This record gives sequence, C-alpha cells and structure tokens, in this order.
Amino acid sequence: MNCTIVVMAKAPQAGFAKTRLVPALGAEGAAALAERLLDHAVAQARAAALGPVRLCVTPDTAHPAFVRLGAQPGVELELQGDGDLGARMHRAFVQVLRPPVGRALLIGSDVPALDAAVLRRAATALDDHDAVFVPAHDGGYALVGLRCPAPVLFEHMIWSTPTVMAHTRRRLAAAGLRHSELEPLADIDEPADLVHLPAGWLG
Repeated sequence: MNCTIVVMAKAPQAGFAKTRLVPALGAEGAAALAERLLDHAVAQARAAALGPVRLCVTPDTAHPAFVRLGAQPGVELELQGDGDLGARMHRAFVQVLRPPVGRALLIGSDVPALDAAVLRRAATALDDHDAVFVPAHDGGYALVGLRCPAPVLFEHMIWSTPTVMAHTRRRLAAAGLRHSELEPLADIDEPADLVHLPAGWLG
C-alpha cells in the first residue's frame, strides 16, 4: 500500500503551541506536552508502515524537534506555507497526491489515541471510498484521508468550531464523494481534555 501520511504541526515552543493549555500547565509545560504529542504522532505514522511520512510544519523548520524528527528514516520535512488551515491542508494533499501515490492521510499532532492501527484502518477504507475521517469528540476531526485532492472540503471553512465535521459531511454529500468514518477520538486542546492523555504523560 502506497499511502503518504502528512503530520501537520506547530513548533512546540512556549507561547506558540498549545496555548489553551497554558492555564493548566504553564507556557513551558504546554510546549513540552506539544513536543511529546508530536513525537508520538510521528512515531505512530512511521509504525503504520504505509509509506512516506511528511512532517508539515510552521512557522519554519528550525525548531530542534523538527530537525530531530526530520532526520528519521522515512520522514520528509516541509513547510506548511501561507493561508488559513484549510488552504494549508489542501496544499499538502495536492503536493502528495501525485502518481504513483493514490491515497494520503493527514493528521494533527494532538490525538494520542490516533495510533498506527487506526492509521492502517483509515488507509484501507480508501480502497472503496473517496475520503475517510476520524471525527473528534469536539465536533472537528482528527484525520482526513483522500484519494484525490478535494478543495471543496477546505475552502471557506470556519475551523476550530464544533460544527466542522457536520459542515464537512454536508460538503461531501453535495460533491457526491463517498466517505467512511472511523470511531471518534479525543484531541488535547483544553485543560479538560488532559484526562485523555495516557497515564504518566504529565508525570
């Protein structure tokens, strides 16, 4: 199976990554957790053994975590580029969905339950669907997979709201795209979400 996994990530630096967790963890603690989540996401993407892992980062590639992860076998380091989240996600799909690659998965770095097994199930779902999603409990989604670029899914979307997945379903239906959804997972955005971290991650 030739399936690229794109991991979208902010530099795990204090005051830039996971800022909504600062009231609970402090700026340094939130950044440290962001780096641990990023390490986990890349490790699971590599363990899925589906194809190349493309780490798409912002604001630049200079952070030591990006340098370290980009040096791992099978990991390509790229800039996200300009535009809102939707523009950057669509650009990532356009860049990787070229022959012979016929499928790609895109994930963030804040869903610890999104492991290699889930990634493999998502890639398999693209055998007979145009798109696959892992919804998030907060109304967004933790993973999107496509066989062809689909700009309609990303243009003029209001991101980071509880209606993202609902709006996406309507757009999929209107575009005639067949999609599959796996079990919803919890992402780590707010202090209340910290209960979903694996045991010992904050120890």
